[in-house]
Amino acid sequence: MKLSIIVPVFNVEAYLTKCIDSLLDQDLSSAEYEIILVDDGSSDASVQICDEYAASHDNVRVIHQMNGGLSSARNTGIGMAKGEYVQFVDSDDYLNANVLREVVELVQRKNLDILRINYQNVDAAGIVFEPNEYSKPFVDYSEEVCDGLTFLNERLGSACYAVQFVIRTTLLQKEGNGFKVGIFFEDVEWAPRILLQAARVASSKTMVYNYLFRKGSITRDVDSKKKEKTVKDKLYLAGLLKQRGRSVSDGRWFDGMVAQTVLSVISEVSQYFYPSRKQYIDELERLHVFPLSSFHATQSAKVKIILANISPFLLCFFLHLKQKLK
Repeated sequence: MKLSIIVPVFNVEAYLTKCIDSLLDQDLSSAEYEIILVDDGSSDASVQICDEYAASHDNVRVIHQMNGGLSSARNTGIGMAKGEYVQFVDSDDYLNANVLREVVELVQRKNLDILRINYQNVDAAGIVFEPNEYSKPFVDYSEEVCDGLTFLNERLGSACYAVQFVIRTTLLQKEGNGFKVGIFFEDVEWAPRILLQAARVASSKTMVYNYLFRKGSITRDVDSKKKEKTVKDKLYLAGLLKQRGRSVSDGRWFDGMVAQTVLSVISEVSQYFYPSRKQYIDELERLHVFPLSSFHATQSAKVKIILANISPFLLCFFLHLKQKLK
């Protein structure tokens, strides 16, 4: 079997049928790939939808488990994968039709450990839009093969979505190569860790994946408890990325991601936790993340980086004032 597609499922009845149908509408035979639906304790009709597809398609498998979160569901799927390569698809997203044969042929022809596929952002109506246009110049979709560290520094940009990558299953199933359970932004923790172990990485310009922006995601949820955990997990990631950057021969990508993460923390604190700003900024100082790097930073981010390097309290104040004046 050539490919295993892992789909974590949790209360997505409104989107799931479109997702699975897109995975079946491909130019591979059912013997060449499998679809693994991991129901992560859904309480809506997602359970029945998964069971119906598994009953009617011989290359669709389903496993039901107690809710453990996205990382847990992906890890379950990894353990079940029988294909030579693994692809992750989120259950509210979908693939373009008849694109998987090209993907499979490319990874096999080039004997890749990891392939980065091309994706586009879509809204609920399926309209394509680009929220990160200023970061696009830093992304290189070259099909030329390189090692994982070169890919990080020269080609990846700042997007670390797991759904961008098709990964050799033997690499993914190595002990310790799964997703960290219990944190937000688990992709940012996982992607560089896997890429650094890859000897052969390349990209494909072919548009394969449609990434749905919808209300209720972690990054747009204003629930106070989630915002608090968001900041906490970003602090964790900032420290971890800083540490990893020191462990490689060329840590530019890590330094750039640390800067983006720190700016995001200060922005969230300025908006939601300004009275407690000293607590959060003291933690950043303790992590030794300053001075921030401007690697792959947009022009507006570079201005913020300059201010943060002068004083993170100063940047926090300006961002807070900006919010007040809106």
